[in-house]
Amino acid sequence: MTRLRSVVERMHAYVPGEQPRGGPVVKLNTNENPYPPAPGVIAAVAACASADLRLYPDPSATALREAAARVYGLAPEQVLVGNGSDDLLTMLTRATVGADDVVVYPTPTYSLYDTLVTIQEGRSLTIPFPSDFSLPPALAFAEGRLLLLCNPNSPSGTCASVDAIAGLVESFDGVVVVDEAYVDFAPASSLPLLAGHDNLVVLRTFSKSFSLAGMRIGLAFGHPELLAGIAKVKDSYNVSRVAIAAGVAALEDYAWMERNVARIVATRAHLSKALTGLGYDVLPSAANFVLARRAGEDQAPAQARLRERGVLVRHFATPQLQDALRITVGTDAEIDRLLAELGKS
Repeated sequence: MTRLRSVVERMHAYVPGEQPRGGPVVKLNTNENPYPPAPGVIAAVAACASADLRLYPDPSATALREAAARVYGLAPEQVLVGNGSDDLLTMLTRATVGADDVVVYPTPTYSLYDTLVTIQEGRSLTIPFPSDFSLPPALAFAEGRLLLLCNPNSPSGTCASVDAIAGLVESFDGVVVVDEAYVDFAPASSLPLLAGHDNLVVLRTFSKSFSLAGMRIGLAFGHPELLAGIAKVKDSYNVSRVAIAAGVAALEDYAWMERNVARIVATRAHLSKALTGLGYDVLPSAANFVLARRAGEDQAPAQARLRERGVLVRHFATPQLQDALRITVGTDAEIDRLLAELGKS
C-alpha cells in the first residue's frame, strides 16, 4: 500500500547531471564555472566556522538582500533569497499554482519546470521552440497562472531580446518568471523591466558566474507585494549563515566574477568554432555552455565514448535533443582535451 500522493507515485523525478565520485575527469556536464570564487568569498566562508553555527541564520537573509539591492539598483524589499534559484522556482509554483492551473513555457527547456508543475498537480502548456530557438509567437497568446522563461535558455544557450520579453510581460495576465541563471554571460538582462511591471519576477543564481554552485544561493527580483506573498511559502530558514556570508562577499567583489565571465566567453567562441570544424551545428550561445548537434545522428554513443575517456558532457534522450550534446565551457585546457577526444570518435 502506497503512503505517497498518487501524483508523486506516478511522476518522474528531476534527474541532475552526473556528479562523479573520485577519479580524474573533465567535467563539462553541469554548467559549473571552471574558475574559483573570489578570495573574499573563501575568507568569508572560513570566518563562519565558529561557535555561531549553533545559531539559526537570519530567516530573511537581510544582509544579502541589502547587498544585492545595492549592486542591482533596487530596494531590499524587491529581493528574495533562496537556496539556489531552484528553491525560488519551488516557492513560485507553490505560491501560484494549484490543481489544474496552467503553467506556460516553451520547450525544450529546463526540465525541472515539468517536475514542479506536476508536484502542484497543475497543467503544463508547453509551446515548442522553432529550430533556431527564437521565442515561439504562440507564447504571446497563451493564458495561465504562470509563465516560465529560461533566458538564456537551457539547453540551447540562446537568448531572447529584452523587447520581446517586455511584450510577453505586458500580454500575460499571470506571473511571468524570467529565469536568468546564465544572464551574466549574455548581452542584456530583463531587470530594467521590473519598473512598471508588477507581474514580473527575475531569477538569478550564484552557481554559474559567481562560481558558487556548491553554496546554493539564488535571488528573486520583483514587486515587493508579490515577493512578500511568495515568501509566505518558503522554508523558515532556507539559506544558511555560510551561504549568506558567501553571497555578500561575492557581490562585494563583482569585478572578480566579471573577469571570469570574460574568460569563459572567450573560450566559448573558440569551442563553438572548433565544434563547427568537427561537423557539428552550434547554436549561438549566450550562456556558459553550447549546444552542438548533428541533425538526425543520436549523440548518446558520442557521450558514452567521451565518458569512457574521462570527459563528461550532457546528452538528453528526448526526440528534440537526442542528436545534440550540451557542453559546458571549461578552461582552455579542458576544452582542448574535449576537442581532442571528439576528434578521435
